[in-house]
Amino acid sequence: MSFKMQRVHVYHAEVEDKPGGIAAKLKKLAEAGVHLEYVYSQRSATRPGMGDLYVAPLNGNGQIAAARAAGMHEVSEPIVMRIEGDDKKGLGGRLTQAWEMAGINLHGLVMTVIQGKFVGYVTFDSVEDANRAATILAELGTSD
Repeated sequence: MSFKMQRVHVYHAEVEDKPGGIAAKLKKLAEAGVHLEYVYSQRSATRPGMGDLYVAPLNGNGQIAAARAAGMHEVSEPIVMRIEGDDKKGLGGRLTQAWEMAGINLHGLVMTVIQGKFVGYVTFDSVEDANRAATILAELGTSD
């Protein structure tokens, strides 16, 4: 099995929690030719009527300028890592259990399998946790 894990530089904007709140931001990015692989949104826990939108990747000055024009900025938190590799039955359970045994608390996790490959995005509480998680993922990839 082979696995790959890499840091994702995420951009954020607050959005109105109403129909079209997210679409308005994404439309501006699409018009600039941005091809997003990561889009995450949630309602704000502290600001009624607002939400948070996180996107990645943005490449080049033109895309970053479009994001800024849409009210987005790069954020250092959450720590988002993209993971991918060959799928194997029970992998998600083994991986999350190994992270648990190492004392790594996940902030969030989304994984999917398409045609024998998995892709996921994991958010961590710290860069140190993300680095330890990457080491564990690499060890799992060489253990079978």
